[in-house]
Amino acid sequence: MSRNKYQFPMKVGVVLFEGFELLDIFGPLEMFGMLPGQFNIHLVVEGSNPVASAQGPRSVIDDSFASAKQYDILLVPGGPGARTEVNNPTILDWLRHASQISTFVTSVCTGSALLAKSDVLDGRRATTNKYAFNWVTTQGEKVRWIYEARWIEDGKFFTSSGVSAGMDMTLGLIERILGRESSEQLVNCAEYEWHSDSSRDPFAVLNRPNAGTKI
Repeated sequence: MSRNKYQFPMKVGVVLFEGFELLDIFGPLEMFGMLPGQFNIHLVVEGSNPVASAQGPRSVIDDSFASAKQYDILLVPGGPGARTEVNNPTILDWLRHASQISTFVTSVCTGSALLAKSDVLDGRRATTNKYAFNWVTTQGEKVRWIYEARWIEDGKFFTSSGVSAGMDMTLGLIERILGRESSEQLVNCAEYEWHSDSSRDPFAVLNRPNAGTKI
């Protein structure tokens, strides 16, 4: 799809909840944030208070679910808190609606469990953290789960493997929106080694014995 088909800056809505994984969010946001004229970032939560990550630091919030804003790109992290939020009808209902009206919907790590539980991944190919693969796949029996993948692109849905894979996925999304050159420039500026082959997952075999680990 041509860059001209998007309106810039694109609004990135980052869904946060108690116990989210820091790198799931701030790795991808580093990539988006290095292109301020192309992307505006909004941290979105159910309420209005700062939200604590799994590692402790809290994030100040920009929007709440009640603000009813529309985002061009949704970003859903994983983390220990995702295991609680899959039973939260408020976040599931919000994700279901927001996914329908967003241009792209993305998840990192066990964030795909939230998308799966909200039914938006039904019939889609998706992946997740290999340590939590067995648990995540129980959240969406109609999802076509792919074990060996760094990230999966299916239409407007981008789902990635564990934690650092979110940066690789985000660069892949930026490539789709702005072209390969933009992603390569970001990689060089960030001094990051991009796993640009979405099907290459060096951790799939390594972590297979741990696929049921609780993270």
